[in-house]
Amino acid sequence: MSQLNIIKESNGHFVIDGDLTFATIDKQTLKSFSFLKAAKEITIDLSRVSNTDSAGLALMIEWIKYSRQNRTQLSFKNIPEQLLNLAKLSGFDQTSHFAIQTD
Repeated sequence: MSQLNIIKESNGHFVIDGDLTFATIDKQTLKSFSFLKAAKEITIDLSRVSNTDSAGLALMIEWIKYSRQNRTQLSFKNIPEQLLNLAKLSGFDQTSHFAIQTD
C-alpha cells in the first residue's frame, strides 16, 4: 500500500501520487479539497497512481462536484485504465472529465 499524496507541481497543476483506494482515502483526504480553489482551472495528473479501486472513482466524482460548486474548471489527465474501466461500468465515461488525456 502506497500512501496518497496530492503534490502541487505548478499553479493549477497537481499530481496524485500513491494509491487511490479505500485504504488510503480517509476523512482528512475528503476534507482537503482546498487545493481545488488554487486556480480557476485545475488539472489533476493521475500518472503516478499505483493502485485504485471504486473509492478512487468516488473521490474523483467528489472533486468534480466540488469544482462545479466553486466554478472551477477541472480536468484529469493520465487516468489509469482501471479507473477508466470503473467509470465505464458506472456510466461516467461519457462525461468530459473522463476523456482520455495524456501528455
